[in-house]
Amino acid sequence: MGTAVEISPREAEVLELVGAHLSNAEIAARLVISVRTVESHVSSLLRKLEVPDRRALARRAPEPAGAGPSRPALVLPATLTSFVGRASERAELAEKISAHRQVTATGPGGVGKTRLALAVAAQAAGEYADGVWFVDLVPVTDPDLVATAVAGALGLGERPGRDMTASVVAALADRHVLLVLDNCEHVVDGVAPFLERLLAACPAVTVLATSRARLMVPFERVYPVPPLSLAAGGDSDAVALFMERAAAVGRPLDPPLRGQVAAICERLDGMALAIELAAARYPMLGLDGITAALSHPLRMLTGGSRADERHRSVRAALDWSHALLDPADRALLRRVSVFAAPFTGAAAAEVTGTEEGLVVDLLARLAEQSLLVVTPAPGGTEYRALETIRQYGTERLTEAGELAEARSRHLRWCLAKAAALASAQPDWRARFDLVADDLRAALAWAAGRPELREDAYELARRLAELTFTRHLVGESQRHYEQAAELAIDPADSASMLRQAAAVAGCRTVGDDMYRLLRAAAEAARRAGDTVGAAADLAAAATVAFRFSPKFVRHPSGEEALALIVEARGLAGGDPAAQAAVALAEAAVLADALASAQSWAGETFAAAATARRRIELLSSVPVSPTGTLELIDALGMVTEAELGVGDLPGARRWARRLAGHPSLAEVGHRAPLMVDALAGDAGEVLTGSILLLSAWRGAGSPARSGLGPAVAGVAMIHGLRGDHEARREWQQVLNQLGAPPEYFHGYGAVFDAMLLLHRGQAREALRRMGPEPRQVWKWVTWIWHHWYVALRAEAAVLGGSPGARDRVAEARAVVAGNPVCAAIVERAEALLDGDQEALLATVKAFDAAGCRYQSVRTMVLAGGEHAERGAAALAGLGLAPMAPAPATTAE
Repeated sequence: MGTAVEISPREAEVLELVGAHLSNAEIAARLVISVRTVESHVSSLLRKLEVPDRRALARRAPEPAGAGPSRPALVLPATLTSFVGRASERAELAEKISAHRQVTATGPGGVGKTRLALAVAAQAAGEYADGVWFVDLVPVTDPDLVATAVAGALGLGERPGRDMTASVVAALADRHVLLVLDNCEHVVDGVAPFLERLLAACPAVTVLATSRARLMVPFERVYPVPPLSLAAGGDSDAVALFMERAAAVGRPLDPPLRGQVAAICERLDGMALAIELAAARYPMLGLDGITAALSHPLRMLTGGSRADERHRSVRAALDWSHALLDPADRALLRRVSVFAAPFTGAAAAEVTGTEEGLVVDLLARLAEQSLLVVTPAPGGTEYRALETIRQYGTERLTEAGELAEARSRHLRWCLAKAAALASAQPDWRARFDLVADDLRAALAWAAGRPELREDAYELARRLAELTFTRHLVGESQRHYEQAAELAIDPADSASMLRQAAAVAGCRTVGDDMYRLLRAAAEAARRAGDTVGAAADLAAAATVAFRFSPKFVRHPSGEEALALIVEARGLAGGDPAAQAAVALAEAAVLADALASAQSWAGETFAAAATARRRIELLSSVPVSPTGTLELIDALGMVTEAELGVGDLPGARRWARRLAGHPSLAEVGHRAPLMVDALAGDAGEVLTGSILLLSAWRGAGSPARSGLGPAVAGVAMIHGLRGDHEARREWQQVLNQLGAPPEYFHGYGAVFDAMLLLHRGQAREALRRMGPEPRQVWKWVTWIWHHWYVALRAEAAVLGGSPGARDRVAEARAVVAGNPVCAAIVERAEALLDGDQEALLATVKAFDAAGCRYQSVRTMVLAGGEHAERGAAALAGLGLAPMAPAPATTAE
């Protein structure tokens, strides 16, 4: 009996959320921890609970913590038998993966590639600091989804602005892992380019693949997996496997029978699958019966020219095992081969058209013959055919002339499942994950059959919606585009292209947004919908201006304006179309009502508008368009709340934004802006790691939108006295570019805060030299009140003539902003030498959630207050402030 597993409280939380089928990004957002920390917990749980993948881990979630053995191991998914022999092969393959970054274990189906690979992976687990990860590629029917399968095993979501391969590469860029890719041969066109990108960008990743043929990629070293040894005298791995499996089914063999067993194994060429199947028949046939069955030439060579020469022994074993089944068993075996993933008895009954009570009995009989693997699951017993057997069943379907009918039944079952999932019950994630591979397989089959085009369109549409809600946004966009191609009605095609464009927006891929909206316009024209075409063209123009940082190849201004002109011509007298064009024109001039209000100096009205926008969007059902708008709205409301000094509110919105599943892999700049202004160094340092990693992983693009967050991080390092780190972040800021809002907006605010901390008030005043009204376009947005308030304080502390007038002007501007108003009150108290009024601002800052300014006031107050303030600064992780100068300004 194994020792009890010790699972920490945090691991228990992670396990519970894995059981709810959340991705690592979603778990990180839910627990407010980094994605990397979640990955570490998941890896630890896989080892502690001795399960091979997330799916198996999810099944353990309902069990109490502290159950099961603690010895780290990796086991073959859904296989409950021990690994036998192959000592020399294990040593050879282990040596190869320690010496080479990509090793492919090759061999025919049934030779034992998977079992050998997993045994070696388990043996090497301790050598990889970030774990060993197993990815079963059997259910993957589309080569483009290889990266999605890997991401699913790792618990990763797609990162905005990247495809799924780039997201996996970014996650593993600095990880020391062993990745086991099982059954690559049928998706080699997807595996090869994936591995090339992965291995080129991830120097500490090692890949062990299994495939019937080599992958033909750089770095590859091939290890041909031989059949089990067939040493003379019955002392061989093949005989040991037969003996062990025979004993497992209740009929142990006496040692004197080893010679007879050896003869059988030799007839089977030492093929592991064939030997296992033969051993499973031993209780019913005995050794003599098995020998007789193998001696029948028709059973041995069924398949003729269709069978690869090296597959004949496995096919022969399947042939004679199949021949011994009852006709009903044979029919069920071939009909359930359409399932790409584990299935339940109820699902088999629906797809095969068999009464459920009967089908469960037949499934049990197939499992007894080792033709199906049985696995207990929370939703009921699941069955799965090993890939070789599934392929065999598909061949039998074709021979029986039943393939089209069986696939059609499976397609209808998938359509029903997809429709039921769309209602989004609480457990929909788990139910989607159970059928996702079947939905993909059914779509891949139906998409190429003109007579099923309507059903294929419906399934593509459903799968696009489901994968989007599951945060597989890259796959969602592909399915929306696929649905557009399959749609019979051009109006439906236009609708799907619009959804695809919105998903591209969530992925921050502006080029795709623009391309898809223009394609939607063309589809709308074909449908005779000139109003819709006008709206699509207007939307494309809006995207070109509103989302310009999301483009790689940005359309010229002339091109976007031409689209607006074309849209206006199509709109005619239709009010809705004219409104869409007007909105596009407005987007060229100003982003939205909130921006317009802010530019007009109506800061509080802008914040109210932004909050109202969130209220309206929060009631909208989850969709690509709604999600895109919600993310944009969350960013705007965060900035609006900062603009009016509501730090708690801004922090709340920023956390919600950064924790959105579409962004959780890369985070968002909004929390860094809030925390920097509040002086929360610890939060800034933690968040900056993710920001820098995501930015570098995306190729260090010159995206000026990241500027405020980067400037805030640089300031925090300056406040901490870490000059080297500040220089590094200033270099990042230089790479992003320096727009006018840097010089006269956020850059001036963050630079001034640091200069004032250092006691360089005159330098701070020079940094904010222009009057606010002179640079209003760049300081009116969220920085206006901060600029005005800090400029007033710098004037007082720097002894500037006219400081009192500036304080009076500032008080009128920032009225209603709790933080900036307190800064102005503090400046006036310093000017008047009013200690009581000065200390009153401490409470104001504390109430406003701005701890840094509260502590700064204490230091400025001097005496014992300064001593307490200095200690509080140290507690915040910040360097001491320079002493306050004597104030003589008026």
